[in-house]
Amino acid sequence: MRSLQNFSEEEHSLQERGFVREEIFITPSDVIEYLYCPRFIYFMKCLDIPQHEDERYKVIKGREVHEEKSKINREYLRKKLGCVSKDISVYMTSSVLHLRGEVDEVLSFSDGTLAPLDYKFAEYKDWVFQTHKYQSTLYALLIMENYGNEVNRGYVCYIRSKNFIKEILFCNDDFEKGKSLIKEVLRIISKGYYPKKASSAAHCIDCCYRNICV
Repeated sequence: MRSLQNFSEEEHSLQERGFVREEIFITPSDVIEYLYCPRFIYFMKCLDIPQHEDERYKVIKGREVHEEKSKINREYLRKKLGCVSKDISVYMTSSVLHLRGEVDEVLSFSDGTLAPLDYKFAEYKDWVFQTHKYQSTLYALLIMENYGNEVNRGYVCYIRSKNFIKEILFCNDDFEKGKSLIKEVLRIISKGYYPKKASSAAHCIDCCYRNICV
């Protein structure tokens, strides 16, 4: 598995290739919104219409959980995972990918590899949601660029399932898919085009933009 430092010339900065303005940065959360419905990006980033997500209980509770986890058990290591050290609440940016974000924990292992760990105020449903997988993948890309170490897996801690931890194994296809998603989000923002809506009509039922989405 290669690190971002070894990416070939065609994988250089999007800005250097004239794809997007230098000052545009997105977050893994933006990509999650895109996966739910591409039009979320248009309404939020192009028209500057907020979701008012601060009013949603799960969002508020999730932020409280993140704050709590960042303060307690700071020295606790997940030895069952093979973790030998960790960094907490790590904010990273990538000028290569125009990506920024804060990962809850960066775990270090004896073989020199690293892994993101993300807390979710959610229940584990016997599978990993696509949004959780790609959020972890994007954190992995940030870690590889900022730390210069290999990342071949990530972890999600499901708070409402008694802190159950699920391992996610990464392959090169996952990283390529993650970069492709980033490019598409940046394209919407940079070009200001109106994308197709979510393929599932169920996403439209309680959407905060349903009255203006045509």
